[in-house]
Amino acid sequence: MALNILSVTSECVPLIKTGGLADVAGALPKAMVPLGHRMRVLMPAYPGLVARLKGPVELWQDEALFGGPARVLGGKVDGVEFLLLEAAHLFDRKGGPYLTPEGHDWPDNPERFAALSWAAARIAQNGLSDGWVPEILHAHDWQAGLAPAYLRFIGDRRVKTLMTIHNIAFQGLAPADRLASLRLPFTAFNADDLEYYGQISTLKAGLVHADAISTVSPTYAAELMRPEFGMGLEGLIATRAGDLHGILNGIDLEVWNPQAGPHPYSAKTLTKKAVATAALRDRFGLAETDGPLAIVVSRLTGQKGLDLLPGLLPEFIAHGGTLALLGSGDAGLEAAYTGLAKEYPGKIGVHIGYDEDLSQLMFAGGDAVLIPSRFEPCGLTQLYGLRFGTLPVVAATGGLADTVIHANDAALDAGVATGLTFHPTDATAFSHSLRRLCTLFADRKLWQQMMRNAMRQPVGWENSSARYAAIYQDLLG
Repeated sequence: MALNILSVTSECVPLIKTGGLADVAGALPKAMVPLGHRMRVLMPAYPGLVARLKGPVELWQDEALFGGPARVLGGKVDGVEFLLLEAAHLFDRKGGPYLTPEGHDWPDNPERFAALSWAAARIAQNGLSDGWVPEILHAHDWQAGLAPAYLRFIGDRRVKTLMTIHNIAFQGLAPADRLASLRLPFTAFNADDLEYYGQISTLKAGLVHADAISTVSPTYAAELMRPEFGMGLEGLIATRAGDLHGILNGIDLEVWNPQAGPHPYSAKTLTKKAVATAALRDRFGLAETDGPLAIVVSRLTGQKGLDLLPGLLPEFIAHGGTLALLGSGDAGLEAAYTGLAKEYPGKIGVHIGYDEDLSQLMFAGGDAVLIPSRFEPCGLTQLYGLRFGTLPVVAATGGLADTVIHANDAALDAGVATGLTFHPTDATAFSHSLRRLCTLFADRKLWQQMMRNAMRQPVGWENSSARYAAIYQDLLG
């Protein structure tokens, strides 16, 4: 049965991206096409996005959408069918999708994304002017959390809903006095519905009212039912365990392709990776050593565990390791890493910021990628590492635990290891993994076998898209 699916998100590649949510939202529509389903992506028309649509057509309008007129324009960009919600009073402003130019949350973020959810619910209920009517509404994160709730509040149970948690740390909180401005019934403000410690939680609203819930890895799904990961929603999620699905994200195999870059290689031509490694060392001013060249491509935050690494680098360097780091975030961590680069010239190279081409070079040329996250719903960085044979060294949490096969003796004897995992996420365990990394790297035959294992790992969307499609079909009976 071919399905019409409305995907509701605040960001989506190739139009706009601040994190992994955008990658997933952009990949799923393409992955649905071979399965015979049609997915259209509803998202805000931030400045400049409408101009990128090919042949935009007006498909929906509302003269009074949370303070002003709005319309939805449909069109394609790079094979993705977009429905852009054009509402100048909400989305035509300088800054980012969520933040002012000064880096603060927009004060009307609750209303901005309630408007997105309201439009989604109305489109799900009545369809678009071109005759397209969805059977499934797929809501992503707190920004779309009110969409399933609005559908239930207006009494529509024809359209089935799936709520995906990409990161439960962000819950879309708003003061209780915003109930009216968010078009929410006062009767729903209770602990069994959308109330969260005296506030409104749009994510909780979605979790309560959606027909099914998914998150982006099996381990993260299990973790969310524990207090240390559930962020106060673990009890609710546990009550819905039968409706909860953990589905790994995938990556775009064409974009992240070791055979397509300026220094191409494959699992059959691993010696050619040395060319990319030399280019990476040259880019960061790193000396050639007998140890592994580790990379970090990440936001520099405590959640990513990158406060653990500075104190471990002197020992790693003493064992022959070098480090190339690309990222930005916490000012103290930025200063710590730039300071270490000055203290260890030729051993540590740091680039503060983000550069997609440089990121590609780092995965092509690195020997290992370090990901010591304290929690990681899925993670894409380790998937890029596997794809390029740049072996992940990861904390055993969330999707990191689900995608990396630890190089213990059993896995090495079976010839299946693809990286290193450690637990708990502390300096002692991480330090042990870095020493183990250096030991494994010294055995070139074993290391190349692990590289080949990693590059054979399925990291695309084929398996995951089939699981999403199966959930959609199950929801419709």
